[in-house]
Amino acid sequence: MKIVVFGASGDVGSRVVTEAVTRGHDVTAVVRNEAGLAKLPETAKGVIASVSDPSAVAKAMAGHDLAISSLRTPPGHEGDVVALTRSILKGASIADVRVIIVGGAARLRLPNGSPHTVLSDPDFLPESIVPTARASLAQAELCISTVDADWTYASPSALLRPGTHRGKFRIGTDTLLIDANGNSEISMEDFAVALVDEAQSAQFIRTSFTVGY
Repeated sequence: MKIVVFGASGDVGSRVVTEAVTRGHDVTAVVRNEAGLAKLPETAKGVIASVSDPSAVAKAMAGHDLAISSLRTPPGHEGDVVALTRSILKGASIADVRVIIVGGAARLRLPNGSPHTVLSDPDFLPESIVPTARASLAQAELCISTVDADWTYASPSALLRPGTHRGKFRIGTDTLLIDANGNSEISMEDFAVALVDEAQSAQFIRTSFTVGY
């Protein structure tokens, strides 16, 4: 497959690039500047583009089978991810390319009959994470309301951090996945595996999924 990855020099995006290249896919890695290019593996084609411009997004997507958007915004600008995602979706519509949006866990319902989501439960998230969670919920709602692009929204578990390939994880839809110890987590490495799996299988078109141990 020809896959284009936006946010390719970031924590998740860089791992997606590595995973896709390892599987033999033809990967274009989109970054913001020259510094981002220097972080890319030689086996990926690096491209500088502004993701805030839908026409630039569409140009970067042209000729690819699939796009993966793994964008993150700095502290104090968490809400910007919504506008950037809107640009990605518009570009996908123009280019007629399916896109996987890497999002957050805020939308997920808590298990065991809880009436809350990750975001709505007043005791689940530390206050410092709430702005990011609100932005990711708005991002998910934007995808749900989008009818002119083939999108997939991917939610990690509550804890997403660098780790290792365990090689085994679970896929869910709208409920937070927890392990036998009550923890909800996934390594960035295994999350990248799940994202490339979805790129190949196209199981969740115009819907959402989540990944956890």
